[in-house]
Amino acid sequence: MTPEKRIRWGRVVSKTLLALFGLLFVSPFVWMFFSALKPSDEVLSTGAALLGSEIRWDNFAEAFNAVPFAQILINTFVYASLGCLIVVVISVLNAYAFARLPFRGRGALFSVFIATLVLPAEVLVVPLFLGANAVNGVDTYPMIILPFAFGAFGTFMLRQFLLSLPGDYEEAARIDGAGQLKILWHVIVPLLRGPIAVVAAFAFIDYWNSFLWPLIIINSQDKAPLQLGLSMFSGERGTDWGPLMAASTIAVLASLVIVIAMQKQLAKGINLGGFGGR
Repeated sequence: MTPEKRIRWGRVVSKTLLALFGLLFVSPFVWMFFSALKPSDEVLSTGAALLGSEIRWDNFAEAFNAVPFAQILINTFVYASLGCLIVVVISVLNAYAFARLPFRGRGALFSVFIATLVLPAEVLVVPLFLGANAVNGVDTYPMIILPFAFGAFGTFMLRQFLLSLPGDYEEAARIDGAGQLKILWHVIVPLLRGPIAVVAAFAFIDYWNSFLWPLIIINSQDKAPLQLGLSMFSGERGTDWGPLMAASTIAVLASLVIVIAMQKQLAKGINLGGFGGR
């Protein structure tokens, strides 16, 4: 076999495998959508069959009637947007301090700061809840966002990128009389536009998918985020599978739009820091 034919067959095999893996990945979502059109008692009893005895489009309306699902979607978008903004601001300030400002114990403090990355959320929720309860922050909007807005992931990524940048622009701005904040805003931030977009994308998705902390800190349905809202379809009388599948379909479509809008930033994240499997 000639090298050209070998390359051609290699491309055919690779594209075929990609198509098969793509179908395998999409199949659960296809089943979820068709399950949203089944009567609730047939979602599990029909197995892998796509269609039930009747098509129930009213499951989508019932998803908004059974729980305040529209409010839940708005809550989730607000939480994710505000959390993303806070994470970006805190990460930029921390990264600039650890990369550019000399102070005693900077290396040791940064090592301790980065060590928090290995702590799972399950370890943090109890002390965070006790702290929130001490300041009467349980079941409040700020406590949903703030506790996990000060993580080390964004700081680490931006600091590593800052260390690779020369300090010539900063020195020129300092000679012209610019202060630290002016240098940060007019010199550093424009250079960090790509990495900041990556941190923002990951932060938004983290808040969009958060479940454990809202489950502990929130008591009111009207303040619940998306993942907690989906759990409301299960109660003492069982799970209302039809509306749950409809709500899950809406949630997946909303998150799909977000991921498509941020796909360039997510791809940059893979290239910049190798955090694609985070």
